[in-house]
Amino acid sequence: MALTNLRAVVLDIEGTTCPVDFVTGVLFPHAVEALPTWLQRRQGSPALEPLRQQLLQAWHDETDPTAPPAPVDDGGSTDLLPWLRWLIAHDRKLTALKDLQGMIWADGYADGQLQAPLFDDVAPALRRWHGAGLQLAVYSSGSVPAQQLLYGHSSAGDLRPLFSGWYDTRLGPKQESASYQRLVESLGCRPGEVLFLSDARGELAAGAGAGLQVCGCRRPGNPDPLADGPWPVVETLATLALTPAAA
Repeated sequence: MALTNLRAVVLDIEGTTCPVDFVTGVLFPHAVEALPTWLQRRQGSPALEPLRQQLLQAWHDETDPTAPPAPVDDGGSTDLLPWLRWLIAHDRKLTALKDLQGMIWADGYADGQLQAPLFDDVAPALRRWHGAGLQLAVYSSGSVPAQQLLYGHSSAGDLRPLFSGWYDTRLGPKQESASYQRLVESLGCRPGEVLFLSDARGELAAGAGAGLQVCGCRRPGNPDPLADGPWPVVETLATLALTPAAA
């Protein structure tokens, strides 16, 4: 499949470059299991305090009746565990939660408990595109530190040097076109010069709405086969023939 006039390729992670069940089946359970001990060891840590405050505010603002009741007054010692477990179980895209999970995963990657299983076609494609002069970037709901940990401890080795941009939900929701407009501006490209790859229909629609070239990824285990969308779909990145824009 040929796509032309490109200056940058932006990739989603889950269901695009990495099996979707790595996050739900490995990373999330690891974070849940490690949470009690991890939080206890870092109680009172200055680095953790801003995240704790953000999580507390989100807890008080939550309207879902199934959420655990928020404390009236934490007194500086609120037990966040019920709230954090609920957020993880519901896969809530809360930036402070993603940052906290990233800290926990950093320890897991560092001691060898975690390694990201990229699809076999990913590393060769990334190296090929990087070698052709295309900018590579990540836009994922996972935090930037979590993204960098994943690509730094992957089954294909440390791929971080191939990327020049890392974006998470601080850029904006992934299903809103305005987020992709900000992404394009950050990359210094025109919208049509950027290819966005994702397994999620709403993300592809938002990217296309901002004028990006988009392509769906159909991977084993993905919940949506993307069978009837208005965009091309590939099952392996090896089938993509990308041509950089003229200088």
